[in-house]
This record gives sequence, structure tokens and C-alpha cells, in this order.
Amino acid sequence: MTVKEAIEKRKSIRKYLDKDIPADILNEVLEAGRLAPSAKNMQNWVFIAVTDKELRPFMKEACGGQNCIGEAPASIVVCATEDSVMNCGQHRSTVDCSIALSFMMLRATELGLGTVWLGHFFADKVKEVLNLPENFIPIAVTPIGYPAEEPASRGRKPMEEVTHFNKY
Repeated sequence: MTVKEAIEKRKSIRKYLDKDIPADILNEVLEAGRLAPSAKNMQNWVFIAVTDKELRPFMKEACGGQNCIGEAPASIVVCATEDSVMNCGQHRSTVDCSIALSFMMLRATELGLGTVWLGHFFADKVKEVLNLPENFIPIAVTPIGYPAEEPASRGRKPMEEVTHFNKY
């Protein structure tokens, strides 16, 4: 599968088969995050792969009761270990961790796994559930597993509406 094919195939998956992800496959996904670019190549991130079934209900609660996080055989929590504001005004932690998770989501798609970017979670509860150090900042969470659904493709805006060359 090419990168373009993974981009085109990736969909938000919210239903998962009750099938564990082999460790080598999960490590392939995590490796994609490790290889992602970061501002000044600082790599100030940590990826927590949550595979313990006993943690699922607690992660579900920390993610606002979303069933997908409780049903998936694993989840990935991307944490920044420090933060600063770049000259462009953006928080480095959010940008870097978002790039890393995007790489992981595309690799997961290539490997036949499904993910969904969770925009609703309580960082303080995630930290508590996973016993994270004080300096860890949960930036992103995704369940990950073998899809139990094939959602319809969602429409995309036309290129002409979202792209411009040189000036708006």
C-alpha cells in the first residue's frame, strides 16, 4: 500500500473486533510515531500503548464514556514531555504529537488496523489512569484495533475551495 492509498483508505473506526493486536504489529505502529518529524528534532514525546483489558473501563471513563475506547483491544496515548510556543505562535507539543499520531494512524491503516482521533478526553483523568509523571501532557488518544465496521466515505471539499497558490 502506498502512502496515498493509506491516506485515501483511512477512516474513523469506532467499532472493533475482539481480537488482540500482535506485539510486533503494534510496535510497527509505534515505530511510525517514533520516526515522525518534530520541531528542532527534540522528540519530546512518549507513546503509551494501553493493552491491559482491566484498564479499558477506566480509559473509557477518562475519554468521556466513548464506547470505542472501551471496546478496542488497545489504545495509544501520545504525551508531550515538555512544551514551548514556536515563533509561529503554535504550541510545539500539540504540533509534534499530532504529526506523530498521524504517522501512526496511517501505518495502522496500512497494517489493516483502524483508529479514530479522539477529541474528547480528560487529560487529568488519563494521567491518573496511566499513572503518568507530572510533566507528561496527554495530547492525543486513539483506540486501535481490527475494524468491525466499514464506514462510508465522507465527502471532502473540492481542491479549489481549500487550496490557493501564492495569495488568497
